[in-house]
Amino acid sequence: MIGSLRLAPMPAEETPAPQGRRANGYPVGQRTRARIQGAALREFAEYGYRGSTMTRIADRVGISEAGLRHHFRSKDELLIEILRDRDRDRATDDRWGDAGRPIGKADLEYNRRLLELNLTVPDLARLFAVVIGESVTVDHPAADWARDRYRALGATMAYSVRGGIAAGEYRADIDPDRIGRQIIAVMDGLQLQWLLDPERVDPVADFDAYAAALIRDLRVRD
Repeated sequence: MIGSLRLAPMPAEETPAPQGRRANGYPVGQRTRARIQGAALREFAEYGYRGSTMTRIADRVGISEAGLRHHFRSKDELLIEILRDRDRDRATDDRWGDAGRPIGKADLEYNRRLLELNLTVPDLARLFAVVIGESVTVDHPAADWARDRYRALGATMAYSVRGGIAAGEYRADIDPDRIGRQIIAVMDGLQLQWLLDPERVDPVADFDAYAAALIRDLRVRD
């Protein structure tokens, strides 16, 4: 999985404050939305989008369903907001330039670091796996997001590979777009296997082995 959402821990239910009052430096409404997103993340990760309910999400937060819908009118809106926050978080990473592309050569170190980070947020990794799998079904609200994600990430990986070709490090006869898709497939596949069998699968070590072999294959042969 590429990218992550850093959600703050869900605080205990706060006493309602007058409109506009700030709690712990944050507007009460903003804190409540963050708590809702944290609860929804766990709900979607455990039950999938189809099996989740707004009632159960509200119960997790400790508010009424009407209170939940004051912040998010529908389950669709809530899911998409979580996914958008995930993408916004990735865009602030200091390894990404203004165009949203990795800075430097295609050494795959950025991808490795993201895998390491994802291991620390299993709820998000599980949500990602569930949403990607469900998004192939008819009329899923995240279908456009999932398709656009793979297009954008594929283009980003291909851009890095082209940089290696332009620098004379990689062979000119390779297809950057195909290599980009393969890198993403390996990352997502390793993460999925880790979620299913965490005691047996070490996705970072496996990715290191894959990356080393890929770099050797891409390099210009003497």
